[in-house]
Amino acid sequence: MLLSRWGEVRAIYLRDFALKVNIGIHDFEKRGPQRILVNIELFLKPESPGADEIAEVLDYDFLRREIMDLAGRGHFNLQETLLDGILSLCLAPPSVLGARVRTEKPDVYPDCAAVGLEAVRFKPGALG
Repeated sequence: MLLSRWGEVRAIYLRDFALKVNIGIHDFEKRGPQRILVNIELFLKPESPGADEIAEVLDYDFLRREIMDLAGRGHFNLQETLLDGILSLCLAPPSVLGARVRTEKPDVYPDCAAVGLEAVRFKPGALG
């Protein structure tokens, strides 16, 4: 695991990030964008900032911007496609060891809170 290799792992997260996305395979889903909730946890190298400056840490504003850009690129048939795209964005910064991403469609069925998908991916070599 990460802790056996690093001794400490830091994480930053983005919770219940709500956006409108054109997604789904059903006719009722293709009529327009629907609400998607995105939850992300990024596992970072255990390095403390050298100074109390944003340039010393991972600025998670990039994550929101990049996800909004990805979500606006067109129609996604599958949550898996959207989730894989988000995972790739999450793993781009050098300080990120791995990421957990969950996407949820909260408005699809009236009898459940959401339908969704979750995946965890680590960079090669991050686990030891």
